[in-house]
Amino acid sequence: MIDKLEMFLAVAKECHFGRAAQSLGITQPTLSAGIKQLEEQLGVLLIFRGSRYGGLTPEGQAALVWARRIVGDTRQLRDEMRATRHGLSGQLRIAVVPTALTWAARIAARFGDAHPKVGFTILSRASTEILKMIDDLQVDAGISYLDNEPLGKVSAVPLYEERYVLIAPAGHPLAQAGVVAWSALDGHRLCLLTPDMQNRRIINRRLADAGVTPMATVESNSTVVLVSQVLAGGWLTILPQDLASFLTEGKPLSLVRLEGPATGHAVGLIAPWREPHTPVLEALLTEARRMGSDR
Repeated sequence: MIDKLEMFLAVAKECHFGRAAQSLGITQPTLSAGIKQLEEQLGVLLIFRGSRYGGLTPEGQAALVWARRIVGDTRQLRDEMRATRHGLSGQLRIAVVPTALTWAARIAARFGDAHPKVGFTILSRASTEILKMIDDLQVDAGISYLDNEPLGKVSAVPLYEERYVLIAPAGHPLAQAGVVAWSALDGHRLCLLTPDMQNRRIINRRLADAGVTPMATVESNSTVVLVSQVLAGGWLTILPQDLASFLTEGKPLSLVRLEGPATGHAVGLIAPWREPHTPVLEALLTEARRMGSDR
């Protein structure tokens, strides 16, 4: 039944039989037959369908909760048995907010040194998408904000606090300032992350508190694009200090501290709420705790 439940989860995620079949590497007729067999085993209709996918039935919505739990428990059992026989191994899938990608690399490097049989898939995603991916079992963990918007029921380990700096071309009037007030950005051309990013919502609030309406003439979901835009000349951007230092190293750009509170927004590792966690995920949470305390 597990393979049928995974088919059901794929259809619920993709809302499309063709895409679900493609994600599983099977044909659409095989997928449709699997869903029909699952419905016959459970004795209920799970999915409304005619010529195309029509959504989950009320019974399907209830079954989705159980399917996630059963498939998650099965994967955990498989991982625990594999760890017992061969030590920690497998592939950890982590979704990360763009501003924390350097920390994802650090975790992967430190964890990989201790557990060389474990590989990493690291995906850049918005915070809301990360929560959905964890809920849908698409990723094993995420790195996101902990204290700015509701997280729901997850395991969370703080890693660091975001503090923001202005990135300016070396010849820009603000580039030589030691500290810049948020209000001083009024009227300047900004390039910022897209509005679906939680970092952008934080920046917007900081600017609004300073009485500034952001003039973001360039938006992107890539921090590399933002720094490249500043490098092209005429624009300013705002990023967390750690990431800004990494992206601007060796470039004719200046980092200027922005006035603000002594503490920033907490960023950390989040994982599904489950006790116990799989051995690999528990080891990852332990490593995150070490890194957070080292910081």
